[in-house]
Amino acid sequence: MPSLANGRIPAIVDKSSEKPQRVFEGAAIQLYLCAKYDADHRISFAYDTSEYWEMLSWLTWMQSGIGPMQGQANHFYRYAPSKIDYAINRYQTETKRLYQVLNDRLKTQQDAGAGLWLVGGKYTIADLCCFSWVNWAEWAGLETKPFPELQKWLETIQQRPAVQRGVDVPEPFEMKEKMKTKEGKAEYAKHHSSWVMQGMEEDKMKHS
Repeated sequence: MPSLANGRIPAIVDKSSEKPQRVFEGAAIQLYLCAKYDADHRISFAYDTSEYWEMLSWLTWMQSGIGPMQGQANHFYRYAPSKIDYAINRYQTETKRLYQVLNDRLKTQQDAGAGLWLVGGKYTIADLCCFSWVNWAEWAGLETKPFPELQKWLETIQQRPAVQRGVDVPEPFEMKEKMKTKEGKAEYAKHHSSWVMQGMEEDKMKHS
């Protein structure tokens, strides 16, 4: 459901306690769910440990870096009615720079014997949140194969059964398959562009 504060997804309302708790924005939702329901720290770290703050840094990096930059690459490459080369190049280039940052971090972790993951030698919400953007690279007109550590990390997460179930909510995740053909690309773009542009027009009418 949209948050009352921002009118956008993601947002949740946790009704498990006496007073329902509203939480919005992806990183905040991840932190809240772990604080409430990951007492064993299977995908998180105990508060105020060095790993916790490192994890929080990558969550913030996702929220303020790769998310908005790749989001703008998506928009100008897929949705904008007028193709502006400067905007496409600017946001694709910045997203590739951020992919390199992620690739370098993963390589450093592996070289140090800390495994494939961003923080603490285990899969955490930091990996999950960054994955949620990188998994849509093709939609922004980007390739992940030039980043070998990122590619290995991406493929490993894609094979996790819970991730395979999760990407099919609320509807089956068909983007990667559609991107394999010209017809599939056009069909997928038309379907998704229509609701994006409709939302922009509604916002324009409301705030103009």
